Amino acid sequence: MSISLLLVEDHALIREGLRSVLESGGEMKVVGEAVSGLEAIERFRELRPDVTLLDISMPYLDGLAACERIRAEHEDARILILTVHAEEPFFFEALRAGAQGYVLKRSTGEELRRAIRTVVDGGTWLSPELAGSLVSDFVNRARGGEAKLALDALSSREREVLKLVAEGRSNAEIAKLLSLSAKTVQTHRARAMEKLGLHERTALVRYAIRTGLIEP
Repeated sequence: MSISLLLVEDHALIREGLRSVLESGGEMKVVGEAVSGLEAIERFRELRPDVTLLDISMPYLDGLAACERIRAEHEDARILILTVHAEEPFFFEALRAGAQGYVLKRSTGEELRRAIRTVVDGGTWLSPELAGSLVSDFVNRARGGEAKLALDALSSREREVLKLVAEGRSNAEIAKLLSLSAKTVQTHRARAMEKLGLHERTALVRYAIRTGLIEP
């Protein structure tokens, strides 16, 4: 039994190309098309497809709003967002709207078919390209969080000195700005660097930017 699809896309050439790609393997069948979010809702009610492929940018009602409406009426609806938008906020909005998958239009036909199969089987699909970006962002945020915890271990004076060092100030300049001796500045600097496990100024600058101590 073939997988029935509702294709929602306002550009005719793209719809034709997608239909050709999706039906080429014989396991999927486009049973209906729509060119707006409002029409997508009506067509879904009529056809009850296995999977609905929704573009985000469409007239009258965008794909995310249509997704939310369809899911509100039909909890078992399987919806796959198919879009050019690779920015993370769109992906999170799609999840909030109830979509089970997010595929970029620059993906291959085989990737799109895999995404459809995954969604039909009750899974969730995220384009590998976007997944890599999200993982990288998560790791950077996690590292930034760990770095901030270490920063909290510094005294207020050590943080003050460290910030000025990261900004490129010399010990003499820092001493003058903070009304300290150059030797005291050097002591605060050395202690702070040791606590943070940093050994050179370039590493300190990267650390300061990651934790928000200074602006890039």
